[in-house]
Amino acid sequence: MFQGNLYIISAPSGAGKSSLISALLAQDTTHKMMVSVSHTTRKPRPGEQNSVHYHFVTVEEFEALIKDGVFLEYAKVFGGNYYGTSLPAIKENLAQGIDVFLDIDWQGAQQIRKKLPSVKSIFILPPSLAELEKRLIGRGQDSSEVIAERMSKAIDEISHYHEYDYVIINDEFNQALTDLQHILRAEKLTISYQSEQNKGLINQLLAK
Repeated sequence: MFQGNLYIISAPSGAGKSSLISALLAQDTTHKMMVSVSHTTRKPRPGEQNSVHYHFVTVEEFEALIKDGVFLEYAKVFGGNYYGTSLPAIKENLAQGIDVFLDIDWQGAQQIRKKLPSVKSIFILPPSLAELEKRLIGRGQDSSEVIAERMSKAIDEISHYHEYDYVIINDEFNQALTDLQHILRAEKLTISYQSEQNKGLINQLLAK
């Protein structure tokens, strides 16, 4: 079985990253795909299930995993909670031919590139800061103070767009989804992928 591809997808909050990933997984049934399930030390929110939305662990358990070198990347974020991506779990899924998406920020992306230079990365941009703020307000989830904080953070996040392999501007959702699908298709047409996937055919075509 051929190895799956690993993708990093990053975006400022409100750019539509999660919606695009969800739509991609729901619509594209031509090959196996999944979003990596991260470890975290925060408490589950209503409706969240262990090992489905996150692997919920204690701080002591998380720090033991750090010492064991389990994480491909990890960080302690606001509120003092840890979040991390398990390298063994990623390798297992890729070995099964599953394309795996990492929904992480630019800092996590930098950590991963150092360990796995072959990873492909995609940055989702909003069409404008005004539209980004409109979307954040429209979600009705955050106070004006939190939205202002997210907007301030968004500018810093967007400044790292050039570190990624691909950029999608999420102005019209269906077009952005199509762009994302095209990136995945293009990665399946690379020399390295096709040489391995169609090794038998290529050998026959080259046989004298």
